[in-house]
Amino acid sequence: MKTKLLLLTLFVLLFTHFTYSQQNLKSENWNWLIGEWQGEGSGQPGQGGGTFSFTYDLDNKIIIRKSQSEYLSPNSNKKIIHQDLMIIYFDQNEKIQKAIYFDNEDHIINYNISSTENSIILTSNKIPNSPVFRLSYFLIESNLINTKFEISRDGQNFTTYIEGKSKKVK
Repeated sequence: MKTKLLLLTLFVLLFTHFTYSQQNLKSENWNWLIGEWQGEGSGQPGQGGGTFSFTYDLDNKIIIRKSQSEYLSPNSNKKIIHQDLMIIYFDQNEKIQKAIYFDNEDHIINYNISSTENSIILTSNKIPNSPVFRLSYFLIESNLINTKFEISRDGQNFTTYIEGKSKKVK
């Protein structure tokens, strides 16, 4: 009986390891974005600035993006602080890069990711009666990027909501 239990346990562990093992995210397409960034931007919420970082975590299986921005409310000149967290990972079944985003305004966004050596584009899943979001990072120079956040009602025609340049500080 002990032998059967031991074999069953070993089988389950091996099956789980091979079935659910994640790919390594570390690649040339992400390396230029890893680090700490400081930026300024403009858009509908108003002129603002902020910081964000991209770091590898869990033995390079995921990338964590943390962000904080500050801008004045257009209605009251009150300072608004926006914070968010994004986890970037490989989908286990589809073997494509995905992300999930959370912020202090109660938004949760699931993204699919496409990348080249000079750009990373995150496009949200289409959900009925909800806008589609696109977050893009474009490498301008080794320590300078352009970030653009866009919104679309149909998933085809996007309008820029906020855009800005950021410099790598670390």
